[in-house]
Amino acid sequence: MITLGIVANIACAFLGTTVAELIGPEWAYLAIFAFVYGMFGAFISLLMSKPMAKFACGAKVIDGSEGAAERWLVDTVADLARRANIKTPEVAIYEGAANAFATGAFKNSALVAVSTDIMRQMTKEELRAVLGHEISHVANGDMVTLTLVQGVLNAFVIFFSRMLAKVLSSNGENRRSSNGTYFLLVIVFDIVLGLLASLIVFAYSRRREYAADAGSAKLLGTPSSMIAALKRLGNLQPGTLPDSLKAMGIAEGKRTSIFSTHPSLDDRIAALNKFYIS
Repeated sequence: MITLGIVANIACAFLGTTVAELIGPEWAYLAIFAFVYGMFGAFISLLMSKPMAKFACGAKVIDGSEGAAERWLVDTVADLARRANIKTPEVAIYEGAANAFATGAFKNSALVAVSTDIMRQMTKEELRAVLGHEISHVANGDMVTLTLVQGVLNAFVIFFSRMLAKVLSSNGENRRSSNGTYFLLVIVFDIVLGLLASLIVFAYSRRREYAADAGSAKLLGTPSSMIAALKRLGNLQPGTLPDSLKAMGIAEGKRTSIFSTHPSLDDRIAALNKFYIS
């Protein structure tokens, strides 16, 4: 957004005008409001993501002293984090069907959580691949970039829904009728533009999953473990995560659509089969 602002101002300088003069002071104030409001909400959610995730899933942070399985889990996350050149995230376990997720506002202060069921159902090498996938999300800064994408799209939705509503409701009607039309149009455009924005977020989220799968393959030195983990998930029913965490889970379902945060397991396996480690 800073880059876009700089480019816009440079372009306006060449045109001998300003952004406010180009779009009008009313729209300039609306653009500022949309940007601040849209980005603020997204980043507040990001900053609160770790405590919210723990609360939503009932995840309990472990340190490895709880037992052999917990010690292996903590040591494996620490090893993968070292390979990815990030600080070791907090490690947590929660009761539930097979799934895992990573979250956190900063790559060096993240949280990786796994369900009790995925620990029971997967071999250590498969689970290690899943942990590599989540560590890759953290190392790639996916939580921050997804928040940026969501925040920018929020700003565009807020701006254009109100701009279009203002233009379409200013038709010479009396003020009370015009205001009623305006607020009705804002709701309609918020829904329509919000849906279109969601499709962009979902598409970006699906691309992240391919990158995280490839990242796990790099960390482990082979794609075979991640492929085995995905095949295992294909024989299970992935656990449903709260809406705020769905994009961060290891899997959403076995199939995909334009409304999915994850590609299908078959598509992810096909992508990994083409993976080549130089």
